[in-house]
Amino acid sequence: MSTVTTSSGRVATAPSAPPRRRFDWRLRFAALSLIWGFSFLLIKVGTEGYAPFQVTLGRLVFGTAVLAAAMAVRRERLPRGARTWGHLAVAAFLLNALPFSLFAYAELTIPSTLAGICNATSPLWGMALSLIALSEDRPTRVRVAGLGLGFLGVLTVLGAWQGFHGLDATGTALALLASLSYPVGWIYVRRTLAGTGHSHLSMTGAQLLFATVQLAVVTPLFTSLPTRVSVVPLLAIAALGALGTGLAVLLQYGLVAEVGPTTAQMVTYFIPVIATAAGVALLGEELAWSTPLGAVIVLTGAALTQVRPKPHKVARP
Repeated sequence: MSTVTTSSGRVATAPSAPPRRRFDWRLRFAALSLIWGFSFLLIKVGTEGYAPFQVTLGRLVFGTAVLAAAMAVRRERLPRGARTWGHLAVAAFLLNALPFSLFAYAELTIPSTLAGICNATSPLWGMALSLIALSEDRPTRVRVAGLGLGFLGVLTVLGAWQGFHGLDATGTALALLASLSYPVGWIYVRRTLAGTGHSHLSMTGAQLLFATVQLAVVTPLFTSLPTRVSVVPLLAIAALGALGTGLAVLLQYGLVAEVGPTTAQMVTYFIPVIATAAGVALLGEELAWSTPLGAVIVLTGAALTQVRPKPHKVARP
């Protein structure tokens, strides 16, 4: 569920000094894992009362409001320059508008547990794409093995040996496509927005603002106004936006600044665990034995794809 533009190896904005924190980073890491893990449950609840595009638009409105408030408190300004805004428009589509909408449509027909596990394939897609798009990202045997293992886990989750029996192919494909959209967006931002000189918060706030505008244009074209206000789904959308998009971005931004992107991105491996537990415990979703087994295989493979080769030391005379 990563949506923030950072100055890590994957995406690029100018780093800034980490602000002073009241809470230990481990507590914020746990909070971020819980927030993003429960996001799939909130999407499912939101779609019970509103159309997927409406869920996404509401999510972006509440998320953008949180970041706007944070920018006002910190006296941050939106970035300038037509080129920067043009690239941010593409980033907003790939990292926010598209994947958020795809997950919302996917959860019309698949359980939130499966959507959460599909989200965990993002590092696998990222590894595969980086081998093609990023010349400096060289493959190793361990990483290639992790890639193969990860996709074997996907087949296990989907029950390939049963002919994908009982699986909604369209919903699953949409969730996997949403997971693919994230690394495509990361690579795009890394190639186009490196060295802009703007802060993480400024860039991400502008990105979410652009995504909100995109959904505000699209939503009326494909949906009609709801005939009644469904309170519980509306509260779920508000929590999804304010917490799962706005607060989560601020937490991730702080973690990247304090402990680095490698440690911060480990949150990815906790999200499907929490999403599965939430879906089963609170929504009563069924869980076949192959789902948790496949999820473990996916996460193991994803972790292996992130292993970087140790730099060779040059012997000095």
